[in-house]
Amino acid sequence: MFYYVLKYVVLGPLLRLFFRPVIKGTEHIPEDGAAIIAGNHLSFSDHFLMPAIIKRRITFLAKAEYFTGPGVKGRLTAAFFHSIGQIPVDRSGKNAGQAAIREGLGVLSRGELLGIYPEGTRSHDGRLYKGKVGVAVMAIRAQVPVVPCAMVGTFEIQPPGKVVPRIKQVTIRFGEPLDFSRYAGLENEKAAIRAVTDEIMYAILGLSGQEYVDEYAAKVKAAEQADSAGKFPKRQR
Repeated sequence: MFYYVLKYVVLGPLLRLFFRPVIKGTEHIPEDGAAIIAGNHLSFSDHFLMPAIIKRRITFLAKAEYFTGPGVKGRLTAAFFHSIGQIPVDRSGKNAGQAAIREGLGVLSRGELLGIYPEGTRSHDGRLYKGKVGVAVMAIRAQVPVVPCAMVGTFEIQPPGKVVPRIKQVTIRFGEPLDFSRYAGLENEKAAIRAVTDEIMYAILGLSGQEYVDEYAAKVKAAEQADSAGKFPKRQR
């Protein structure tokens, strides 16, 4: 109930008022049945803008940190994400990917829409990064279509570190559903899931027009932070 109050009464109208989203391709989203919507991830605002503009309810796999923050702010954030049906996923440890896949397949088994960001994290510089293969495993195992989605302009309104977004128009594009039924039974084959993931990322790239980087975002970000720390070492006391 709270999800629909936010969507149609509180948050949705405000987002439409302030960001005036240009929406293209919603006819590609299935009216019923399970499907994955796979998008680029440029901003914290993405969590709200996409769900606000599509008719069907969508469940995202959200990082566990959104549910474990300290203090009043942390509890309010956790309550908010729980109330809108987001599922916390622990991204640490070697079994993190399997946990995310298990949760995602549960959503799809109920005939619902699953939202996922194949990059695994927000882009720290506005570029599109190599996708992780979990989205492919779920698409093949559940035998559901994947609808590519591109958020355009959300990095500019709320880049990493900016709490209050700028008021600026954004564009949200959905592409034609991708059918991976030809890969049935191959969800454990590395070559197959890499091919499927790359096809999804290429479709997102075609919609977003971003610069593509054939490396994982988290790895590039960590390397840049390490390089920055090396150039500017902490002052010894």
